[in-house]
Amino acid sequence: MSEISLRTTALPASSAGADPRDFWILLKPRVMSLVVFTGAIGMLLAPGGDLHPVQMIVAVLCIAVGSGAAGAINMWYERDIDALMTRTKDRPLPAGRMSPGEALGFGIVLAAASVLIMGIAINVVAALLLAAAIGFYVVVYTIGLKRRTPQNIVIGGAAGAFPPVIGWAAVTGDIAWPALVLFALIFFWTPPHFWSLALYRADDYAKAGIPMLPVVAGARATRLQILAYTLLLWPISLAPTLMGTVGWVYGGAALVLNLGFTALALRLMVRRDDGAARAMFRFSLLYLFLLFAFLIVDRVVT
Repeated sequence: MSEISLRTTALPASSAGADPRDFWILLKPRVMSLVVFTGAIGMLLAPGGDLHPVQMIVAVLCIAVGSGAAGAINMWYERDIDALMTRTKDRPLPAGRMSPGEALGFGIVLAAASVLIMGIAINVVAALLLAAAIGFYVVVYTIGLKRRTPQNIVIGGAAGAFPPVIGWAAVTGDIAWPALVLFALIFFWTPPHFWSLALYRADDYAKAGIPMLPVVAGARATRLQILAYTLLLWPISLAPTLMGTVGWVYGGAALVLNLGFTALALRLMVRRDDGAARAMFRFSLLYLFLLFAFLIVDRVVT
């Protein structure tokens, strides 16, 4: 299905006014919670600690609002394909509860406000990184990649990898290797995370004309790619310990989590059913959450 035909798909007419809950949905709160968490960990790991607690709260809020802004603009642009997919058809725009103009205006205002406040209250480096993250997600991933290439998630994953670097820069005013390692960790985690979802949602993506890897290359190739990325995560996830940023409390947790992630990827190769893909997807969320949590646990106990 061509992009032109998708962009002209008829959608329900907007109702008289959107409910406040619909604006909350536009922010993609589940994605935002992960973004806020990894951004906060970046701040807590950064050396110096000269940032005032109020400034830290402001920085976290700016990261949250910037993430929500990107999500709102993404939903505005993808309202046509959202209407075709079971998972997304009840979102405010395809369901007709909100007009496209409301969603776009909401996203643009939030994006501008988050970057401006970050620059004024925190520092210019953090503000520029936040602007880059929003721009990458909206322009590069949503508009440029998602409908055109099965590598959309691989390249587009950079957008979700920015938050710990933004958090680090909020404290230090610069970018250092430990922050870039956290960027790499999220970047290489993103493909197995989303491809495991795409495996059991392949029909939805095919119906919407989105060239996700399972749709274009097939399930077997996708499983092989998932396994390859879980193996790549071994050295990347251990890098904070090997670099001396944290100790072996984190390193031990990383070893255990990598064993579990790789085992599920191997199980996915053998079982080849939706249940195995769902288990991989659920564990991928736990994997990233616990890795970042143990970065702070290590700092506290060592």
